[in-house]
Amino acid sequence: MWPEESLSLCRGSVRIVAGKVMAFPFDAGPGAVSRALISLRNSAAAMAKEGPLNAVSQFVPMPRARKAAVIVRLLLGEGIDLPLRQLPESLQRALTDEIVRTRYVDGPTVAAIANEFLEELERGGLGFPDGLDGALHLLEGVLSPAAAEALRHRVNGTTGNPWLKISRLDDGMLHHLLEHESAEIVAIVLSKMPNARAAEFLGMLPGARARSIALAISRTRKVSPQTVARIGAALAEAVDAYTPAAFEDAAEARMGAILNISRASTREDVLAGLEAEDAGLAERVRRAIFTFENIPDRLSPEHVPTVVREIPQDILLTAFAGAAGGKQRETVEFVLDNLSNRMATQLREMIEDRGEVAKKAAEQAMAQVVARLREMEDADQISLQADEDDEAIVFVNG
Repeated sequence: MWPEESLSLCRGSVRIVAGKVMAFPFDAGPGAVSRALISLRNSAAAMAKEGPLNAVSQFVPMPRARKAAVIVRLLLGEGIDLPLRQLPESLQRALTDEIVRTRYVDGPTVAAIANEFLEELERGGLGFPDGLDGALHLLEGVLSPAAAEALRHRVNGTTGNPWLKISRLDDGMLHHLLEHESAEIVAIVLSKMPNARAAEFLGMLPGARARSIALAISRTRKVSPQTVARIGAALAEAVDAYTPAAFEDAAEARMGAILNISRASTREDVLAGLEAEDAGLAERVRRAIFTFENIPDRLSPEHVPTVVREIPQDILLTAFAGAAGGKQRETVEFVLDNLSNRMATQLREMIEDRGEVAKKAAEQAMAQVVARLREMEDADQISLQADEDDEAIVFVNG
């Protein structure tokens, strides 16, 4: 009778290998495993009587794959359910091929293999699951949720087809992933993507960049499969590690949006402080700011009548009546000059009737005018030009 300690070691896994240690987990209770092991011992003893008495203790010079086939045949004959389906398919095929090739093994040899197998079990040891997915299953409920989720993400991510993952990225993420890669790397990526998706992405790139990538494709013929696989794995890992930014807009754009509707005195005070701390940031914020004074430079003249109709009259009159000299007054004149004579005359008279306006009320009204222009731009009712110092001018269709 085998000691229960030895039997318990066998319950989880049995080490059978074709050149290396491989675990065969038993889908059976400890009683069934004990009975199978005892049966193997009895079979070995019975077969030993048919051959030389020292057969059981001999080491059989046979490939371990053949020995594995013998043990599997014995265990299946004892009615033990060996879940071979849990092994990698390559090992399942190798084991099946070995069983096909093993026509006959004499009794003493079977006895020696069985005894060698049992002695190996007696030495103890542990079988471990194959791959990260199996390890996660083994450690389920033991790892912290955060660690388990991160590892599970690896199982579902980089261990899959990296090129499928990359080709399914949206345009923005794909551009972010490849914008700093060399033309040769991008050429390999496009070569592994479906042709339609590769053509779509190539068409989004500037002409010079697209041409250099197209030329690089012709140089990818000699790249080894191992190199291509490493590139795919590295890019897929970068996708998995990517953390989206908390804010879509740049800092200067967000700061400019806040200062747009701030009081002029507050805005200038903040900009002066930025200028002292970071002149470059201050300049970018100034370009991002759209204030009442910027209207002549940003608003298309043909949209002035639309703006006048859409902005509540009391807000417009308060802003215009409170406009001081300089840039503010230029904005008022810009609006009036781009209205019909009748409408401009009527508006001038209403501004005069409005009388003097407190500075604070005027600033609030001007901020409301600017905010309304932004809303109209977002609704495609008007177009606003980017600052003339920017690299490009963006129009929004009206």
